[in-house]
Amino acid sequence: MNSVKAFIITVSDTRALDNDMSGDKLAELLIGAGAEVTGRLIVSDDLDGLQSTLRSVADREDVNLIVTTGGTGLAPRDNTPEATKAVIDKEAPGLAESMRRETYGKTPLSMLSRGICGVRGETLIINLPGSPNAVQECFEILRPVIGHAVKLISGDTEH
Repeated sequence: MNSVKAFIITVSDTRALDNDMSGDKLAELLIGAGAEVTGRLIVSDDLDGLQSTLRSVADREDVNLIVTTGGTGLAPRDNTPEATKAVIDKEAPGLAESMRRETYGKTPLSMLSRGICGVRGETLIINLPGSPNAVQECFEILRPVIGHAVKLISGDTEH
């Protein structure tokens, strides 16, 4: 994952950087996998604000992966999938399907996650659930393919 330049967005109305356990776990996992973390933000569950943030971060030159954590469930303020869907050019449904399928054996609650994955320009956007355990479980499922996906999105299609 050496060519991966990741940006972490925690979606929450209650978190701050000093108590963002899911974002901390995600940063640790990304760095451990060899990615560069170029930034972190915490944004509210507000749909319009989240869409705007996703657009502006995805369009940055120093970002080719955005990983969100939080806002993927069924609660009234869970807007991450809708915001992501509004900003991506194409979906990558196999990533989200794999996360739900593989984590179901650990918790049936995984089927309540509505997270999606997709591409905007040359940036892969991945929605993860908001708990630190879910972040770790889902990241481990995606870890083997993230680097390859980012290369493909950039136009590097040699095998």
